[in-house]
Amino acid sequence: MRDLCRALTELEQELTERCGVSLNEAMILCCLGGEKLTAGEISEQTGLLASHASKVIRSLETKELLVRQLGTCDRRQMLFSLSEKGKERLVGLRETELDVPEPLKPLFA
Repeated sequence: MRDLCRALTELEQELTERCGVSLNEAMILCCLGGEKLTAGEISEQTGLLASHASKVIRSLETKELLVRQLGTCDRRQMLFSLSEKGKERLVGLRETELDVPEPLKPLFA
């Protein structure tokens, strides 16, 4: 378990240094792609707890990688999508080759 945690920390550190986003931020960017999703849908698709997903969404908004819009059918609903800057960052994420730590390599095969 310790090796797995260290490997994830190492991967996240490299991701942050090379792409400017954390592992959870990268998951949300990938999850959104070209879609508009609610915070609940983002939470469900990423497996993040709703409260944690909310914090990560806020962080991405601060970095100007996400935009928030009111729902068209239900004005109480918030929809999130990638900003132009977010789309560019997602392309960069997909093009970046990370040095995956050995314990995680089977997951990236």
